[in-house]
Amino acid sequence: MKTAQQWFDEYAVSHQNETNQFIHFICVPTIFFSVIGLLMSIPTTFLENQFNLYNPLIENWAAVVGVVILLFYLRLGFWYFTQMLVITLLSIVGNFWLGNNVNLLYASITLFVVAWIGQFYGHKVEGMKPSFIKDLQFLLIGPLWVIQKIGK
Repeated sequence: MKTAQQWFDEYAVSHQNETNQFIHFICVPTIFFSVIGLLMSIPTTFLENQFNLYNPLIENWAAVVGVVILLFYLRLGFWYFTQMLVITLLSIVGNFWLGNNVNLLYASITLFVVAWIGQFYGHKVEGMKPSFIKDLQFLLIGPLWVIQKIGK
């Protein structure tokens, strides 16, 4: 398995242009947030029946998928796992709030589509294909790469 630094170095190859980086700083977190919203929009009847409880902040498909995805980050390192755990929890809480104020499914679809249009525009400016075309795992590296770049 690649180290986090190997992933970041490979990801950085197609993210050199400052405009593309700026677009990624906005669009990657937006895509992550919208995917959490899309997952939270899936009915949870199965979860409700299995646990006989229902807490929408915990018992939703975003939490279930989030646990699996967080295992990927844990393999990269505990600090990366911790960072993405915080981002995932903030996204779940943010989407819970958003869903109480607007239709979460429609808002998530809108955010997802607009952010991907931004991403592809950024790569057009960059003149390089998105990294995930080469390896879908880059879809998980993108949010972590943004955190690392902002943290510097």
